[in-house]
Amino acid sequence: MPGVMLQILSEMVAILHLGFILFAALGGLLAWRWPRVAWMHLPAVGWAGVVALNGWICPLTRLENFFRQAAGEAGYHGGFIEQWLLPLIYPGLVLSPETTQRLLMVLGAAVLLGNLLLYGWMGWKKGGVGPRPPQA
Repeated sequence: MPGVMLQILSEMVAILHLGFILFAALGGLLAWRWPRVAWMHLPAVGWAGVVALNGWICPLTRLENFFRQAAGEAGYHGGFIEQWLLPLIYPGLVLSPETTQRLLMVLGAAVLLGNLLLYGWMGWKKGGVGPRPPQA
């Protein structure tokens, strides 16, 4: 496969990954407006939380790096958030691997807790989240 196509694929995976992260972090707000979104959001936030809390590298990161390396690029070590998002939020910040891991665990816990609180509030405020059974 030509190198340019592989570079495009790596960028598409990176954009998809960013979209997934945003959906996991903020998708509860969509579920508040459209309750059926909760059926897609809850597994996404669960997966994102498990990956962050366990210090795993997401399969999307591995796929992005595969395409980058196949295109002749170096790829990167670590995860998507530490490669692309932390430098955007905190330019020039240099953290040890242990501190980065702890920060990612805190972010994962914050996403889980924030969504748990949001869904709890939605359930209390609206009388439940998700599709309602048909009325008899």
